[in-house]
Amino acid sequence: MIKTDILIIGAGPTGLFAVFEAGLLQLKCHLIDALPQAGGQCAEIYPKKPIYDIPGFPEVLAGDLVDNLMEQIKPFQPGFTLGERAETIEKLEDGTFIVTTNKGTKHQAPIVAIAGGLGSFEPRKPLLDNIEKFEDKGINYFIKDPEVYRNKKVVIAGGGDSALDWSIFLADVASEVSLVHRRNEFRGALDSVEKVQKLKNEGKINLITPAEIVSLNGNGVLQSVNILKTAEVQEQIELEVDHFIPLFGLSPKLGPIGDWGLEIEKNAIKVNTFDYQTNIPGIYAIGDVNTYPGKLKLILCGFHEATLMCQSAFQRIFPDKKYVMKYTTVGGVTGFDGSKKEAEKAVIKSID
Repeated sequence: MIKTDILIIGAGPTGLFAVFEAGLLQLKCHLIDALPQAGGQCAEIYPKKPIYDIPGFPEVLAGDLVDNLMEQIKPFQPGFTLGERAETIEKLEDGTFIVTTNKGTKHQAPIVAIAGGLGSFEPRKPLLDNIEKFEDKGINYFIKDPEVYRNKKVVIAGGGDSALDWSIFLADVASEVSLVHRRNEFRGALDSVEKVQKLKNEGKINLITPAEIVSLNGNGVLQSVNILKTAEVQEQIELEVDHFIPLFGLSPKLGPIGDWGLEIEKNAIKVNTFDYQTNIPGIYAIGDVNTYPGKLKLILCGFHEATLMCQSAFQRIFPDKKYVMKYTTVGGVTGFDGSKKEAEKAVIKSID
């Protein structure tokens, strides 16, 4: 039995940052993740994807962000159960929870924080007759190593942030980048849309809208795609390519967590925005896995939610103690190994 103060289900950026905030309160954390390494999608799917909305980092690669978070939480010595999926949960008479994985590993904690991101996920694939034939033979749904596309002809399809961001990034890597979207308007950040338009004007990106990929051609490997321009006067063109990357998002699934008696809305867990607690006291949901009015699925929002969750968790674990927050640089942080870093020091008092 692995015992801890806060059991975090999901070792993505939000779950990792929760370890830091809990550590400031001298609370021990253990994380469970079905992936074989910490970092969630940022490490497994998008390690080389640039992220632009992390405070203090004009641009940071997703993998580097994970590395920095792991370095940040070192003093607090979190435990990890990786490559195992949280399967069942049981509440004991003393109020603590037992979470058992699909491999039978048991964990006990008074607080459970679900930080599972989108849960288990599969890429949304375009409805093309022979798409499976070219998977990993010119078609990829994720970009792990951009160098694969060095000096290659690449077609990206999609209208969200991933399609825009990768089109921008690969403009300086690939020999030719074409971005195909079925509408003239994009769903991504306005700044990214403006960058794509600028690159189009400079001749670095072929922007093809409104249009969609209608068929794939090749002998053993992908060689070209047929694109239907869907403006008033329809036109079909064939474009020679080395790689086709459809980026239509992911189909999320909560998996076994969906059977834990939590209140679910549109495949996400409903929470109270006071502390991001679910309908079951002691179980919290932070990051992309939760939902509430005004929810934004951003990493920085997950960081905020993790901070408030840890404050509430501390009060549940130690109802007779009070945490007095001090600003950063006031003291220093003392990790469980006795090391100190100039950051923030938690001041904890017993209530008289």
